[in-house]
Amino acid sequence: MRLKKGAKTKDLVKKLRPGDLALINHADIDWVAAESLERKGASGVINAASYITGTYPNLGPSYLLGASIPMWEIASSAFDDIPEEAEAEIRDGILFVNGSRYPLRQITKEDIEEGLKKAQENLPLRLHQFTTNTLEYAKKEMALLTKTLPVDHLKEKVYGREAVVVVRGYDYRKDLKAIASFIEDRKPLLVAVDGGADALWELGYKPDMIVGDMDSVSDKVLRLGADIVLHAYPDGRAPGLLRLQDLGLNCTVVPCEGTSEDLAFLILNQLGASIIITVGSHSSMIDFLEKGRKGMASTFLARLRAGDKLVDARGLSVIYRARPKNTYAFLVILAAFIPLVVLILVSPPVASWLKIFLRQIRF
Repeated sequence: MRLKKGAKTKDLVKKLRPGDLALINHADIDWVAAESLERKGASGVINAASYITGTYPNLGPSYLLGASIPMWEIASSAFDDIPEEAEAEIRDGILFVNGSRYPLRQITKEDIEEGLKKAQENLPLRLHQFTTNTLEYAKKEMALLTKTLPVDHLKEKVYGREAVVVVRGYDYRKDLKAIASFIEDRKPLLVAVDGGADALWELGYKPDMIVGDMDSVSDKVLRLGADIVLHAYPDGRAPGLLRLQDLGLNCTVVPCEGTSEDLAFLILNQLGASIIITVGSHSSMIDFLEKGRKGMASTFLARLRAGDKLVDARGLSVIYRARPKNTYAFLVILAAFIPLVVLILVSPPVASWLKIFLRQIRF
């Protein structure tokens, strides 16, 4: 089988093909990364890092287990030795690549359960550290509550409209499908955060705005014509700018603390969106730990600023029901009348009346 290696899982999945064996170096693999590997059709995953370190209860290994994708761990030193692409074979717990042999340890359900149990035991300590970091950084980033972003040229497109913000977070596809009727009926502004743009496109939607550092959006989707807001570091550095320039695309560079998701909320709030519906949003401690963040100060402040405009997609799917369209209503009424018309036509009195009526017309 073909083995493909990637230092970053999100970059590796871009070149994976169904049946490929994936070699990653991803400690505490998260749900989004695992879901990406499964969707790309990886036949198995070899990790040069620990699937579960016990730092926090990460969801990636359980996802791969549920998808029946075999997992192995390999010595970290082997990661650099193995080429980016090669023909490989796994036999009797050994990985064979170009004549070299690498011992593997297969990950079992019991390994995952034991790792998650250890992580749950460490969770109170992690919660304390996470909360402390959030409060400390919140003091430093208070400017987010009053900051004015250089995006007023987009106000005409946003003001007064409902907006859906799509992030590649836990169950984002399920959430997006849950509000499909809302999107079809209300035609909200579709705002994608980085890889959320590809998620929208794959489900048949075209993003109106893309916000992020552009490291996980495909060239094809970037060229669809959406307004692009490039998230830069507070000092103005924007690593994604060169890529956009190479593609010949215009963008608005916005330096901002926090995540691209936070920036999307701040932009929509500043430009006067009537409501901001979140899909796949990061809102829990586990979400942020999976992203490698030790606190959520900027997200707390961004959500505080947006206030009651923020609505989670899962809640919306429960309370919203699409209004029937005129066409559907007409078809329902027509279907109800057909049996009545047939019943009238076949009744003896009506049949006699029709015969008399037809004779009169004929004469």
